[in-house]
Amino acid sequence: MAAAAKSLLIGAIDQGTSSTRFIVFDLATSRVIAQSQVLFDTLTRPGGWSELNPMAILDTVRTCMAETATQLEKRGFSPKSVQAIGVTNQRESTVVWDRVNGQPLYNAILWLDSRTTSTVERLIQATPSKSKDHFRAKAGLPLASYFSAVKLRWLIDNEPPIRQAIEAGRCMFGTVDSWLLWNLTGGVKGGQHVTDVTNASRTMLMNLHSMQWDDELCAFFGVPKSILPKICSSAEVYGKIAEGQYQGISLSGCLGDQQAALVGQQCFSPGEAKNTYGTGCFMLYNTGTTPVQSKSGLLTTVAYKFGEQPAAYALEGSISIAGAAVNWLRDKMKIITKSDQMSALAAEVPDTDHVYFVPAFSGLYAPHWREDARGVIVGITANTNRAHLARATLEAVCFQTREILLAMTRDCGCPLLSLRVDGGMTKNDVLMQTQADLLGISVVRPAMAETTALGAAIAAAVGIGAWDPATNQIQQEKTIFHDTIDQADRDRRFKRWHEAVDRSVGWHVPEGTATPGGIDRSVDSTQPTLREKIELYSAIAIPVAISSAVATVVVMKLLSKL
Repeated sequence: MAAAAKSLLIGAIDQGTSSTRFIVFDLATSRVIAQSQVLFDTLTRPGGWSELNPMAILDTVRTCMAETATQLEKRGFSPKSVQAIGVTNQRESTVVWDRVNGQPLYNAILWLDSRTTSTVERLIQATPSKSKDHFRAKAGLPLASYFSAVKLRWLIDNEPPIRQAIEAGRCMFGTVDSWLLWNLTGGVKGGQHVTDVTNASRTMLMNLHSMQWDDELCAFFGVPKSILPKICSSAEVYGKIAEGQYQGISLSGCLGDQQAALVGQQCFSPGEAKNTYGTGCFMLYNTGTTPVQSKSGLLTTVAYKFGEQPAAYALEGSISIAGAAVNWLRDKMKIITKSDQMSALAAEVPDTDHVYFVPAFSGLYAPHWREDARGVIVGITANTNRAHLARATLEAVCFQTREILLAMTRDCGCPLLSLRVDGGMTKNDVLMQTQADLLGISVVRPAMAETTALGAAIAAAVGIGAWDPATNQIQQEKTIFHDTIDQADRDRRFKRWHEAVDRSVGWHVPEGTATPGGIDRSVDSTQPTLREKIELYSAIAIPVAISSAVATVVVMKLLSKL
């Protein structure tokens, strides 16, 4: 066990949807010693496609590690003084590569990619119960585009080179952690093909109870076990760095990003929860050593497993779009030029003026699980300006979080008295205060912003026997936001949010199936009349662009305000 006065330098790779970080912590003093970050854009296409080049992911990791090594040397530390390195990663994102030459067979399909909607529907119909929840008791997850097995099934169905690589025994599959661990431990020269239980629990191929790849699930998805990585605990030595400034240092911790944040927030007791605000928004509630099956649309997942100790489980509420909605305002709508402008812009108005935004860009995740939902903004008037939209965007994150919290209370029967938060969006004070107001409980923000990376570092230290979470506690300063509105106002606004959600569902329908109004889009049949279009679309609150002088004037006035 490390003495309090002695440094314990632990590195953490934090590979996310929009950036990669490498951070070296001194766990003995809770300080960040050195860090580097590389930002990047995802590759998107119409139809909900979202990808990254796996080689680019690996390059960003190596770049960050090299830059941090330089910083360490400038501060008087050798990179070899780092005692262990942990990995945390965007979960569910799917990578397939060639075990002989080490090259990716396809871009990484990211967790929020929704191209597999029709695959999901086909799989649901293939279950004996014709239900998306058919495998929940075993996998803890519903059939949805979110999870790796569905993405892998799409790749096998649509990409002949992948089928050929499987038949030739050359294909390897993994989530991003597996891809990084394999490459960093040597790649084609003896790299370790492994994953940890938290990442494996997000593939929909692992049995939650045995914590092994499940025969029934693999057979259902048509995935041969030969392409799957070995499932390990979250804290053990997987291998050593094969080259570079950190050569020979143990890779000894691995956690999916949301589980890493739970560990970084030190939520080690049943009943403790955290919410991470990043590209998406994810709340995890520690349920102890027994998995709890949700009846409220939440996910049952592995929270962490340290070595030979029993695994801890969690209930999770997953929201696909949080910070991504801010990026949309910045990159697509040009309402802001930098994400950190959101707080000041939203503060220009006292409320949203009854505007509600449901950012269902790729459907709705927990607790709804509606693949057919798409984004809507309701309540727009000629008075609506960009500040109202900015505040409505922040409120959308908060309303979705309240939905998750209420679902967790129903499942566990024990309401939270406060919520621990982390992630890039938590720097926004307007968001944090709004969250406290709409939840009706205190929101606690730690001074340590890099909670996810800290969780990976803790796991790595546990993996080499240098840290015991039961006896070592990292003390952090906190900012607490208290609610300032009454329950009636809170409930009224939440009710209106639900009315907006109702208007978002049923909009996206795969080609070849009927729309909610019964129009078949699979053929170029006789088009409905304008009146029919208005009646159909207004029923689900989707604006219809009517080419008239009045509509043009209204639109031009609105655009002038944005």
